[in-house]
Amino acid sequence: MATTRTQIYLTDEQRRKIDKIVEAEGVSLAEVVRRALDSYLSAAIPDPRGALDHTFGALPDIEAPNRDEWDRG
Repeated sequence: MATTRTQIYLTDEQRRKIDKIVEAEGVSLAEVVRRALDSYLSAAIPDPRGALDHTFGALPDIEAPNRDEWDRG
């Protein structure tokens, strides 16, 4: 795995919480940050297919206006 050195600033509270995880799990601070970032990034990317699956057919009786009636101004 190729890595890039990156410096970040953490609040004192963030650092204390990460240090507790480091101690409890026996991993490096960098590993904790990478895991957290991976989790954030996977959750932050919306899946449009999921949204479509959950809403498909939600309004089966809806009537869309005829295209000729649209205001194209």
